[in-house]
Amino acid sequence: MLKKLYPLFVAALCPSFSAFAGEPTTNDIGVKPFTASYSIIHKDDPVGTASRQLSYQDDGSARYSYSTDIEWLIFSDTRKESSIVQVKDNKVIPQHYKYDREGTGRDKHYEWQYDFANNSAFDVKEQQAIKADFSQNLQDPLSYHLQNRLNLLAHPEQKHFVYPVIKSSGKIKNYVYQYDGEEELLLPYGLVKAVKFKREVVDKKRITYAWFAPELDYLLVKLFQVKAGVKQFEAQLTDLKVEGKAVTASLPSKEKQPH
Repeated sequence: MLKKLYPLFVAALCPSFSAFAGEPTTNDIGVKPFTASYSIIHKDDPVGTASRQLSYQDDGSARYSYSTDIEWLIFSDTRKESSIVQVKDNKVIPQHYKYDREGTGRDKHYEWQYDFANNSAFDVKEQQAIKADFSQNLQDPLSYHLQNRLNLLAHPEQKHFVYPVIKSSGKIKNYVYQYDGEEELLLPYGLVKAVKFKREVVDKKRITYAWFAPELDYLLVKLFQVKAGVKQFEAQLTDLKVEGKAVTASLPSKEKQPH
């Protein structure tokens, strides 16, 4: 069952950088490289951990990576996902995407390379190129998280976001996020105020709720998924490091149940 619960753990989006600078830099919004750790919960029990990390590369591009490690009864699932991107004028430009999954059931591996200038995408596994219109801010399955975070930072008042994503199959799908209120959350990380968004997939009867903390430059702090009215999984922020230094919650601790 848990192999159907793995996220879509739409998580924290990574910050931008100067796409053509000789040395890695932060963007003008002031967001810096980070590592965020999460606890994955199923039926109120911790079943694994997840981590998202942003690092800068020598050529000025950025590497955003995501990994999970789940153990539940006889089920195991380890996944690694990474996206090499550049950012220009607050727009994320994907360059290289990789995905690996091992554990119970069938292992999976996908790898894509993207050519923004020539509007093409190359499936490394299948050795096949397809046309892709990057003029519409097309994203890979991970880089759209980064674009969403940058959009929240630049336009915190916006309530509706649509992201065209090129899936591992090569098909294009629009990911839609709708504002769903504000909440104060008590997490393993601490007490934070967050804005809530939801993404609904009607044909699969699935709704994903995501909470982003403005005080942490709209880092994803919680994720919750429901399918056909049944809770699937939850992910909660446990630790955060920015430029290698631990960051603690700014709100004072108090005895309060999370919303």
